[in-house]
Amino acid sequence: MFRGSSPAKIDDKGRLKIPTDFRRLLEERHGPDLFVTSVLGDSALIYPLPVWEEFEARLQSLPSTDPVKKRYLERVNYFGQQVQLDVQGRILLPQILRESAEMNGDVVVTGQLDHLVVWNRERFLARLNEQPFTEDDYRALSSLGI
Repeated sequence: MFRGSSPAKIDDKGRLKIPTDFRRLLEERHGPDLFVTSVLGDSALIYPLPVWEEFEARLQSLPSTDPVKKRYLERVNYFGQQVQLDVQGRILLPQILRESAEMNGDVVVTGQLDHLVVWNRERFLARLNEQPFTEDDYRALSSLGI
């Protein structure tokens, strides 16, 4: 499982060097193939390809006419691209996504159990301040047994 966070940088060519601990887990459990995407265009979601393929299989079971499925696929495919870790542990983030999420320079890579999320550092800190974790959030988790 991916947990924790790590600062990172997007280089001038749009490449992200996956932080060492995350990279090790990716390579050992899933291999070098990844799917990078976004739903809202504000951050990058990095899925090990086998995890993404399992997700696609669940999506495929939904009717092709389902409007939510269509909207979701439009977005993840617009922002998405299959990539591969290079020998230095870097991936190229899709240009459309880099521009939309303002990904250049300092970023934060966070673990989200089965995938990674990459945020523009300033945007992520603003998000944490604008959306604090509340007592209601604690209660919601508690009602789910967490």
